[in-house]
Amino acid sequence: MGIFRLACRRGLLSSVSKPKNTEISKMKRASSISLVAGAGLTFILLSSAGTAVAETSAPPEAPATLNAVDFNFVGQANLGAPFQIDSGRLAETKGTSPGIRDYAHLMVTTHIPVVDALNEILKQKSVTPSNTLLHGAYNTMVSTLETERGVVFDRDYLKGQVEYQRGNAALFEQEIQNGIDPALRQFALETLPKIIDHLHRAERLAAEAGGHLASD
Repeated sequence: MGIFRLACRRGLLSSVSKPKNTEISKMKRASSISLVAGAGLTFILLSSAGTAVAETSAPPEAPATLNAVDFNFVGQANLGAPFQIDSGRLAETKGTSPGIRDYAHLMVTTHIPVVDALNEILKQKSVTPSNTLLHGAYNTMVSTLETERGVVFDRDYLKGQVEYQRGNAALFEQEIQNGIDPALRQFALETLPKIIDHLHRAERLAAEAGGHLASD
């Protein structure tokens, strides 16, 4: 099991991403992005969705109108869209190619209405999303991207995007197939085509960048 996966399962992500020693902190930040952007995001999204499907009922804090899949979906989606906005704003200015900057701008502009739409649903249903492991993972990725420049930034941003979009597509498909809340399922149905489009764009950019990120 990878270091990131083990840390997530044990709830130790905060201690991994915030070491006390300055030099160790720099080294860990430099490697954390590849760990998270590799198997990390997809692993968390898929394992969380799979666990939710296996559950017979939602956790006690979930509203009675939501099943386990719905509640997991809300928790993940509630963090994903703001992450795309934050990381996209960084890439709008730090990306070294027009293609990356244009893609980042698209992430910002398309995810703002997604956040608004989901928040409206949550407000209507008086749902408080659960705090998931993705919160620490996303914070780690954004803080690392803030310190990076040039081709290193491009590589890590694009790799993170490919993995994020893959995992997010699976999450939304799971909600469509196994969720029971009509509003959340409709939200997922309307949003999934955009996610698939974003995935294809990220894969093309990764391939054009000269790496093997689109097929890893």
